[in-house]
Amino acid sequence: MICKLCPRKCGAVRTEHVGDGFCGMGTLPVVARVAPHYGEEPCISGSRGSGTVFFSGCTMRCLYCQNYEISLTGKGVTMTPRQLADSYKMLEESGVHNINLVTADHFVPAVVKSLELYRPKLPIVYNCSGYTSPATLKMLDGLVDIYLPDFKYASDDLAVRLSQAPDYVLTALAAVQEMLFQVGDAEFDGDGILQKGVIVRHLVLPANTRNSMDVLRLLKRQFGNQVLVSLMCQYVPCGKAKDDPKLGRTVTRREYEKVKRVLFDLELDGFTQDLSAATADFIPDWTFE
Repeated sequence: MICKLCPRKCGAVRTEHVGDGFCGMGTLPVVARVAPHYGEEPCISGSRGSGTVFFSGCTMRCLYCQNYEISLTGKGVTMTPRQLADSYKMLEESGVHNINLVTADHFVPAVVKSLELYRPKLPIVYNCSGYTSPATLKMLDGLVDIYLPDFKYASDDLAVRLSQAPDYVLTALAAVQEMLFQVGDAEFDGDGILQKGVIVRHLVLPANTRNSMDVLRLLKRQFGNQVLVSLMCQYVPCGKAKDDPKLGRTVTRREYEKVKRVLFDLELDGFTQDLSAATADFIPDWTFE
């Protein structure tokens, strides 16, 4: 396979188990964890958890990545599309609210095949960085019910410096637009659990409140209230960020309140977190099972 799945379109040669592209992965999915997860937004995790499948590898290199153990090392269990489909069935039988595919951009063809082999009678959540090619998203049209992208930056310079992601802003805007085209406005069941729609996540970074406020203004200008916005303050220094003079601390209350005020002034609908969320407790235990 000559790969052009992610926005880099690097043309990497990828076989089932080996790849020489930016993500460093083969075409068969490598999975770090399959289990119910309770740390998503309330309308995703609910009371029974979200049935998450965490994929290893990534198309970005965030200096502060909180899942760096799997995004950078590629550790995990290689699965065929049939094995992936079986994992969805197992999660469905456990009683979760949805099936949540986390960071799967570089494995989309295999994910598509797995959903064609077995489509759970639950909403399918596609949980990604936002640095996603619209052409790749089109492969998922009709298979995904809920999109859960990040929107990390309003500045390409910052995206390159912190995540090695050129042309991030226009790429993420085009990705969210395609997601909205596919699934439309948010719909909830009688228990308040999301059944379809788009939630855009933004993680506030320490010493970067201006970026966060610009992201919120950009989302409002481009999408109005078509998307729900999840404003997160759960940042804790991980990986190389621990030694960074700006990123080596959590977000202060003053910083988060400043960004929240913009969210409320713009009348964006969605979710906020309490500062107590800034703990490593939400990071899954990578048992590779």
